[in-house]
Amino acid sequence: MAWKANARSGKLIPFLHCPERCETIPEWLKSMKTTSVLRIKIWLTGLWLGISILPAFAQAPQPKTEEVVVVSGRTETRLAETPLSLTLIPAQTLRSTAALTLDDVLRNVAGFQIFRRTSSRVANPTTQGVTFRGVGASGASRAQVVIDGLPLNDPFGGWVYWGRVPRLAVERIEVLQGGASDLYGSSALGGVVTIVPRQVPAEKILAAEVSYGTQNSVAASLFSGISFRKWTATLAGDSFDTDGYVPVAKAERGPVDRPATSRFATIQTRVERILSHSGRIFAAASFFRERRENGTKLQPNDILQRHIGLGADWTSRRWGTVNLRGFAARQLSHQDFSAIAATRTAETLTRSQRVPAQQTGLNLQWNRSFHSTFSLVAGTEIAEVRGASNELVFSGGRLSSFANANGKNRSFGFFGHADWKINQQTKASVGIRVDRWRNFAGFRQTGSLQPPLSGLKTDFPEHPEFAASPRASVLFTPRASWSWFVSGFRAFRAPTLNELYRSFRVGNVVTQANDQLRAERLTGVETGLFFQPASLPWRTRATVFWNDVTRPVANVTLSTTPEVITRQRQNLGRTRSWGLEVQAEVRLGNRVTLNGAFQALKAEVAQFPANRTLEGLRIPQTPARQATLQMQWSAPFRLTVAVQGKASSRQFDDDQNRIPLAGFFTTDVFVSRTFRDQIEGFVALENLFNQAIETGKTPVTTVGSPRLVRFGVRFQFLSKNLPQNFKK
Repeated sequence: MAWKANARSGKLIPFLHCPERCETIPEWLKSMKTTSVLRIKIWLTGLWLGISILPAFAQAPQPKTEEVVVVSGRTETRLAETPLSLTLIPAQTLRSTAALTLDDVLRNVAGFQIFRRTSSRVANPTTQGVTFRGVGASGASRAQVVIDGLPLNDPFGGWVYWGRVPRLAVERIEVLQGGASDLYGSSALGGVVTIVPRQVPAEKILAAEVSYGTQNSVAASLFSGISFRKWTATLAGDSFDTDGYVPVAKAERGPVDRPATSRFATIQTRVERILSHSGRIFAAASFFRERRENGTKLQPNDILQRHIGLGADWTSRRWGTVNLRGFAARQLSHQDFSAIAATRTAETLTRSQRVPAQQTGLNLQWNRSFHSTFSLVAGTEIAEVRGASNELVFSGGRLSSFANANGKNRSFGFFGHADWKINQQTKASVGIRVDRWRNFAGFRQTGSLQPPLSGLKTDFPEHPEFAASPRASVLFTPRASWSWFVSGFRAFRAPTLNELYRSFRVGNVVTQANDQLRAERLTGVETGLFFQPASLPWRTRATVFWNDVTRPVANVTLSTTPEVITRQRQNLGRTRSWGLEVQAEVRLGNRVTLNGAFQALKAEVAQFPANRTLEGLRIPQTPARQATLQMQWSAPFRLTVAVQGKASSRQFDDDQNRIPLAGFFTTDVFVSRTFRDQIEGFVALENLFNQAIETGKTPVTTVGSPRLVRFGVRFQFLSKNLPQNFKK
């Protein structure tokens, strides 16, 4: 943040630094690719929000903001005592958002980034890698996504299938921004998304939701559970089907373009047994199936995934708490790629790809508190991933050759973390994690399927690596109403088997694999203030951060022709990002809750000796500014009105900063009415003003979803409300 003099009044006004030019915030909004009519609608929306909340100021008394307990630090901790940058999405927000998928819900967190801006409803899953704070966006996630201690990141590629988790099975989501490899290892380079599963009350529960909307979108979600003596069982599922929309901008469409359809189904079951007052064991299993048509006839993809998990928890007053988790997953994905004529009048199949992958893992954690002033957490994790990419290559639409790649990754890590309450005002934390992994049994095999038949096999050497990820933090709380923290850390991300061995094509962009990739390493520092007055119903957190990443993996352009753009995954020399995050929550009376967040950052390539022209350029897919605003109003007559607004500045789609994607502002609205406490009808509107959001240029411009309107109903029954025959 800096200041400059106003040309008319001579007064100093704030402006935000950006690589292109310095802008005041109003100028930033004006510079977005929006029409004058749309900007008027945006400001009218803000005015309507202000008018809506005015009656709440007259209500008394004001409730105190409740205490919040979080688990993203691997142990339960009060939010005010956590030296971490955390954002909470509670159940109330999850149930009152127009978003259909979890990634769309998370877009209300400033700093949350997906490689492409497209929703996972219609986007290719290989673009669904998540990251934070501009450390670099690509198909592979630079943030770990976990549920009940088990990872959700794809074992082969690192991206996330957001439809795997039934929406009604989620209690809340915790978003930790900043390196967290000291506790979570690889993939936690930029942060951690912790999905807290919904718990079964001490009675039977049945919850369901069905909706229908534009684009012929049908969605259903179910959560049911039962507790009997020392046993608990749950069953949850989701189903979604949409005809989608044409993702290519209208002015550039051709005969080959068609709607990007999507359909998926997931089911989860879990059985838990309480062994005593201090122990439990559980088993969980899930099944996920998804199929997509990605905007043309010859580019479908599908996946079949099965996952099982086992766990045990044991607590002793003398020895502390022990948590054990084991899991295994198998999946098979298939995807076709094509080449499209520049006129978009013809499409030719180029590759058909089949990717089987398996993952197994085990983690053990122990924690114990000593005299309420000192606590320890220690644990270990072991994992193995196997994957292959089997491709059939077509030339001129005819099968010509094959290209297969295979590899394994085995990793081992152990960590320790200590919290020491030095006095009533000061708390220190220190921790370290050590990881060792190796890529082995890797090879690439190519050959011709046309006479005369031929083949070539290339074996890749083993790549063992080692990483140490320390963290040190100090939390100072001079008063109960506010606290200050400072933290320094190291983090890392090992390249995925997908980056090492699998090439792919999106539109007319070919991205080549690179078996010589090495792990990314991050050094970061952050400091922030947390303010929560005891007598006022609001809290806020402001954080300044600085991240330096060495050897970041990026898609580097090798050549460009009218027919094809060729890129390769490479380790850049160094990237750097720094900026400011501000989060605030205000509760006005008993009816209105406001949440807002803002992030301003500068993320650029600091060093790249192999290509000096990239130095000083913006990291692709990283906007300089993001802002979100959410309002929930519990209106009279059992009405609930929720509004979410999201704004993002422009970003670049390429490493050379020649392909800009315009900034945008969108508004979502959710309105519901409750009947008899168990039934709720709702209407949800995404992208209310129907803004065209640029999501990519390959080089054809692709756009995000237009306005989506859904009508639906929810049911929730506890055992006391269920029919007598269900209780039996």
